[in-house]
Amino acid sequence: MVQGFEDVWRPPVRQRIVRPRSVPQPSQGPGGSARARLERVAAHAPEVMVKVTGRTRDGVHLRAHLDYISRNGQLELEGADGALIVGRRDVADLADDWSATASGYEPRRKDSPISHSVILSMPAGSSEIVVRDAARSFAADMFAGRHDYVFTLHTDTPRPHVHLAICSRGHAGERLNPKKADLELWRQTFAQALRDRGVEAEATARRARGVTRKAERTPLRKIRDRQEAGEGPMAQVRRSAYREAAGAAFQGRIERTPWEQRIVARQQAVRSLYLKQAQLLGRSSDPADRALGAKVEAFVRSMPQPDTQRLALARELRAANKALGRERSGTGKERGR
Repeated sequence: MVQGFEDVWRPPVRQRIVRPRSVPQPSQGPGGSARARLERVAAHAPEVMVKVTGRTRDGVHLRAHLDYISRNGQLELEGADGALIVGRRDVADLADDWSATASGYEPRRKDSPISHSVILSMPAGSSEIVVRDAARSFAADMFAGRHDYVFTLHTDTPRPHVHLAICSRGHAGERLNPKKADLELWRQTFAQALRDRGVEAEATARRARGVTRKAERTPLRKIRDRQEAGEGPMAQVRRSAYREAAGAAFQGRIERTPWEQRIVARQQAVRSLYLKQAQLLGRSSDPADRALGAKVEAFVRSMPQPDTQRLALARELRAANKALGRERSGTGKERGR
């Protein structure tokens, strides 16, 4: 291995704020070696998603969320001990139990959560049963014996996904408060659970795959969906983003901002480490090493160019302006005839 190569996969977490119990440890299971991981990354193995989607703050909110993930009691919720919760009455009883647990600890801040909501998913085409079983294993590894939880599988979208609701107050009174290091550990654990079941899955940072743009946050996506459906205004954040993009699209402000320059520099460092590792493998006497080196080089060539929301929206505005110009030009010709 090239010295420092595994930093490509290390999460961007400041070590001074990471709690010791949260620091992800190298996996000792099948596929846990650096070489095996490099094989998966170079082969574009499917990436897992583990996302905290929200927190419930009171009993009414908690019950509404449990009703949503259980489809008003039509889907089974499975608990830590394998017990199944079926029907709206049982779902309501569970919400009351968790609310009582939260109320039993004083003092309790008004906005402290009763539960945390997490989604675990894989790309379209993944086995629904395997995703559910891996999620069961993940939940047991992370929360069994410490926090109550329930989960259920949803198959109403192309991406099979599991909704996991976790009681925020633990059995010993501790509160669940996941940080970046915890989320990294959760992703690695879920990916390993899938690999244990024969599914090649990975959990790498965006920068390790050449992706520089963050995914749109769920609340902003929902506002955008409503706006595109004509049911509400554009989000103020997106309106501001379009104003910045217009400067790049029509006023010549195309020079990279300081944060865009940092993005490019990070991507250059990542690509350089991959290529150094590929060159080292290419000099090996082992044909398998040389083949892996060639795969890594191809992987780097397939990486997208560094991009930002500002520049992407600028391209979108220029394309829309050009299409509008063609439309107006065509209308003028029709009038001329």
